[in-house]
Amino acid sequence: MKADLKELEAALGHEFSSPELLVRALTHRSLAHQLAQTDVGKKSAPADNERLEYLGDAVLGLVVAESLFTLHPEWREGELTRIRSGLVSRQHMAQVAEAIGLGRHLRLSRGEESSGLRRRSTVLSNTMEAVMGALFLDEGLEPVRFFVRGRVMGEAADRLALEMRAGQALGNYKSALQERLQAARTGAPIYRVKSESGPDHHKRFLVEVRMKGEEGQKGKPLARGMGRTKKHAEQDAARRALILLANEVSSDKVLGPPISGPGILAGSKDEEKRAK
Repeated sequence: MKADLKELEAALGHEFSSPELLVRALTHRSLAHQLAQTDVGKKSAPADNERLEYLGDAVLGLVVAESLFTLHPEWREGELTRIRSGLVSRQHMAQVAEAIGLGRHLRLSRGEESSGLRRRSTVLSNTMEAVMGALFLDEGLEPVRFFVRGRVMGEAADRLALEMRAGQALGNYKSALQERLQAARTGAPIYRVKSESGPDHHKRFLVEVRMKGEEGQKGKPLARGMGRTKKHAEQDAARRALILLANEVSSDKVLGPPISGPGILAGSKDEEKRAK
């Protein structure tokens, strides 16, 4: 446990003065309930991370708002509000959690170990918020600011601003691609899993997105994307397709590392080979 905590502390950029706060932030209610049942003689059940999640949600929103306000004085209130919502969204925070390997550190009951709970986006995002609460209680806002600016924001804030000004659904590339293709009267895009690799706890999916073809014919392939879940791979493929359709960058750059933030893997030819 101590070695695992050190690994996570390194990813968070903070060494806890009170490590029990981090342990609590990683404790799912299923384990707390299991321990309460086995330790009936104890006066109180071990704490799960739900109260820390409540606190972390508020702290995260405050620090993201403060950072956007400070770093982007040119953005108006409406822009700040929408971009903050995208950055603290469940989808984005789950991606941040995946990027630092948070799922490996979750403390779950025996019954949940084989249920796939470690990879569930809701659980990952909630636990990430609980960790923010633990950082705040351990040493105030400074470690939260450090993590937020390095991991939660990064290029993501600028990317969301570009999407917003282009009229796209923030962070939802599949919706944006569907709207674009339907506006061109080509129909909804079609996604197909081309390959998958890796053990169950660390899957990689390669997904191709195509335009809808004429009856009995395959549609034109648009792009391929990769991710640790099918949904992430589909979002990455849609993102790449949007870039190609908009002619914003050369096709060589489109096949390079993704710019969409943590949790999404590159769709380069080398990466595709490793996925097969």
